[in-house]
Amino acid sequence: MTVTSAWLSPDGQSRADTRTTQIGALTPVTDIKGRSGVLPGSEGGVYRVTGLWLAGTTGTMSGTVGVGRAVVQSSIARGAYPVAVTAPVPLTFTDGDAQYGRIDLVVLRIYDDEYDGSGRSEAAVEIVRGTPAAVPVAPPVPDVSLLLFTVTVAAHTSTGGGGIPWTTASTDLRPTTVPLGGILPTRSDDTAAGGYPGHYRDITDTLQRWSGSAWVPYPKGLGGIAPAGALTTGGYTGQYRDSSAGQLQRWNGTAWQPAVPGPVFAQSLDAGSTTSTTYTAALSGTAITAVTLNFTAPPSGSVIISLGARVYTVSSETTTAHMSPQVTLGSTVVWAADDERAASGSGAVNKSVSTQLRLNSLTAGATYTVTAMHRSTSSTVTCWFEHTVSARLLWGDRLRPLSPVVQTPAGLATAAPPGPRPTETRCNG
Repeated sequence: MTVTSAWLSPDGQSRADTRTTQIGALTPVTDIKGRSGVLPGSEGGVYRVTGLWLAGTTGTMSGTVGVGRAVVQSSIARGAYPVAVTAPVPLTFTDGDAQYGRIDLVVLRIYDDEYDGSGRSEAAVEIVRGTPAAVPVAPPVPDVSLLLFTVTVAAHTSTGGGGIPWTTASTDLRPTTVPLGGILPTRSDDTAAGGYPGHYRDITDTLQRWSGSAWVPYPKGLGGIAPAGALTTGGYTGQYRDSSAGQLQRWNGTAWQPAVPGPVFAQSLDAGSTTSTTYTAALSGTAITAVTLNFTAPPSGSVIISLGARVYTVSSETTTAHMSPQVTLGSTVVWAADDERAASGSGAVNKSVSTQLRLNSLTAGATYTVTAMHRSTSSTVTCWFEHTVSARLLWGDRLRPLSPVVQTPAGLATAAPPGPRPTETRCNG
């Protein structure tokens, strides 16, 4: 007999008791039940699993299931059936229907007369024939059976008609199982849950750990970074990966974002003017509506805002042109434009002016907007501005680039490289 199962022959052994207490090749799925599957392994360690492989004979309706070992889990009362196939098992598929195709199953099936009244007490490799249909579906898997392959049998298929095209007709569905505590090698489409937190599996060349609710790539256990191509979706908020473009990314719970966001630029040298004595974002003589810059507040809640302009006051040495930042969170004004926070200059010759300010107590993770506001100290003097706005985020005691740093349409936004925390100095006069 080439297909054998331990503790199944009715020779006086306590068969059910022995099966329910065996702790061999069983990947746990509950506290008392194991995972049905083929034991992995191959000659020379080349393949994940070669046991119970289905090899078809070209041009025929025949195939052979090779040798291998498996475990078929039944109910709690019946336990798990260890099986060994010690010699290849030949199979012959029925010719195709005259009108429709069908899907057959190849299964490893347990017959146990003590429970199923089948009159048989043995394991068998066999074909479960599907029903021909315009859109065929696979038949149900028999009770206490391990599904190994599906085989599509097209209409009119026969040995005389070319036989089954084995390279495309058969689908490998063999699950695997390993001893308790072992790493489970699985197919890429395996969606089965883990048996316990700390259960490991190898899937698509990635080592994963069962967290209790999901399979999480193993770098979490090390606090490491998932390599490029290993992850599509993060396993937990705060996980890091190396993107295919070589960028370090962080999973925020719904999407991958740059871990250290870099600058995004947009530039225009289109200067504008105003005679308004109250602060305004809009300027005349330019196509730019307003100069704005968005940033996401870092965990420290602090940001350095820098702004500057090349300014001049038409035909006046005494009028002052002020440019000040206005910071908003949605419709809420956090910082209103103010002369005390302005970059200011005067004179009929172009000159560059700038200032740097530190804004604290921001809500970490919230998106703020900096708008360049402008005014003249005289309603009869035109002040011209050609400006730059930038922001740098403070992450603890270090500076990091803005997230994102935007070079606005009417001015250039830049970000400084990481460096020590600046001291704040104000010069009056």
